[in-house]
Amino acid sequence: MPTAHDSTPDPGAAAPRHGRVIFLNGTSSSGKSSIARELLELLDGDPYFHMSVDAFGAMRAHKEIAADALDDVLKRTRRGFHRAVAGMAAAGNDVVVDHVLSEPWRLQDCLTVLADAEVFLVGVHCSLDELERRERARGDRPPGLAAYQQSRVHAHGVYDIECDSTTATPRECAALIHAGITSYLARGAAPTAFSRLRAARDAPGPVGRAEPGPVEMIIAGKQGAAGWYSG
Repeated sequence: MPTAHDSTPDPGAAAPRHGRVIFLNGTSSSGKSSIARELLELLDGDPYFHMSVDAFGAMRAHKEIAADALDDVLKRTRRGFHRAVAGMAAAGNDVVVDHVLSEPWRLQDCLTVLADAEVFLVGVHCSLDELERRERARGDRPPGLAAYQQSRVHAHGVYDIECDSTTATPRECAALIHAGITSYLARGAAPTAFSRLRAARDAPGPVGRAEPGPVEMIIAGKQGAAGWYSG
């Protein structure tokens, strides 16, 4: 007789559905985490989990890391984060991810490990002036981090949904994203950004920017309205 600790799968049980991933990508200080928290309150159906790359990195022991080992530690941390997100989705959990795709390998790794998941890729934009103002106000980010990231995080150029948090509040951005996802689902349309980026990656020749597709929905926010860290 199975016990509470028996992990043997029931052969008659239905396979768990893959969870949905809402993937927020933007620079430091663009408001991703605040938007994610608001999204958790708005999204319908099963409860979503918020998985933040910053929170994941904060689980690491607060010990000094040698300079020649830091890059490897950070890369292993992010690779682990990507696989944790994929594992949650594979187990049937819906997830809101907030991440900074400031290095090309991060996106490529996510395209690989999230190949079986339904991913809505959301671009969170913000003006540089506002990013720098927030960076000074929060005081827990190296000066210039957001400026360094801004030209890098959106370099792939393709999203399912986009918002601008320059003057839009986190709640307003979350409502726009929620409306976009609801529209996709009502039309029976699947998000396409990850599949188009994956196709561009796998095509012969140099890797380029994927072209926007006909299903893509752009949701713009109000222009101009919301330990240690390495972006």
